[in-house]
Amino acid sequence: MVAPEKFDLHFTFGPLTPLFLDPTVEEIWLNSPQRIFVARNGKNELTTLLMSTEEVQNIVERALMWSGRRLDLSQPFVDARLPDGSRLHVAIPQITADHWAVNIRRHLFKSHSLDELAKSELMPLDVAAFLANCVKKGCSIIVSGGTQAGKTTLLSALMSQIPVTERVITIEEVFELSPLLPDVVAMQTRDANLQGEGQIPLRRLIKEALRMRPSRIIVGEVREAEAMDLLIALNSGLPGMGTIHANSVRGALMKLQTLPLLTGENIPERFILPAIASAIDLIIQIKMDQTGTRRVTEVGALSGRVESGTLEIENIYKWDASREATSASCSSSATSSCATLNTLGIAAISESKPEKFQIKHDENRKLLVKRSNVAN
Repeated sequence: MVAPEKFDLHFTFGPLTPLFLDPTVEEIWLNSPQRIFVARNGKNELTTLLMSTEEVQNIVERALMWSGRRLDLSQPFVDARLPDGSRLHVAIPQITADHWAVNIRRHLFKSHSLDELAKSELMPLDVAAFLANCVKKGCSIIVSGGTQAGKTTLLSALMSQIPVTERVITIEEVFELSPLLPDVVAMQTRDANLQGEGQIPLRRLIKEALRMRPSRIIVGEVREAEAMDLLIALNSGLPGMGTIHANSVRGALMKLQTLPLLTGENIPERFILPAIASAIDLIIQIKMDQTGTRRVTEVGALSGRVESGTLEIENIYKWDASREATSASCSSSATSSCATLNTLGIAAISESKPEKFQIKHDENRKLLVKRSNVAN
């Protein structure tokens, strides 16, 4: 891979360069050479920039030089990582109607820790401390949310809490995660060549990762049948993390139950439900509202039990918009008046998974709040 310092921004992106130099721009996309948009603070804006079709195509071709991936009529989509960490996606006609559709998602939040995210009001401080504690104890965690909700940013922050003595294997479609850990191996998928050979999917990478003496495996995004391989890996006693597209904690659970069926194998539900129950410990829901504000809205903990065909889950935290409106300190403090953590839920889950969720008063005093103020 070409080193970022050798990446000539002006040469590669030409007229788009000012947008890359603007630190407030989160994403750039082109619907046509005359319809160029950016996202700032989660809000879409139409720019005044106008380009020609030839300029757009030249920019894409120069950008793909750094990734080693191809784009042509036989492969009309491409997903690639640029040397600065940005993620490029392109679709061309006849998949699109008339013009090349280009999306460039910038990677602006590499170094954010859980504490920094809490101070930016993504979550309360006590929730951040609880999640950090869970990562250190080896919980397997799924981050759920929609597009641009901040799943990768939160996943990276969670990874920063992994003990430095552990060996971490990351598995992604395109490199995005950059954990600041001493023992990390990053792997990404590969498309088939012109002869239709050489494809390496996520499922293959998960299987290979298990042969690399991992302490944890991290899957950038679980989309399809690789959910089955991830569940099998986590059920071998190996902790891990990943992200998934879903609208709620329950929605993420439903998707985890459905995706393994895409393997095409005859997998019964009586196998999938217990596999999820024992493999996954926490699901964190993150959302972006209409104002562009991102926040953790829900944290659920799986007890490991299945009752009447339903996975049992405890509500550890749920964001309350009405409470935040009446208490300005609720989104950024761990005081008992806010009662952001459901300690009754933590106590219940501690009984089924004491090695991961047991909260000791002398070690985690700041995580405990008065039961009379718990938000159920």
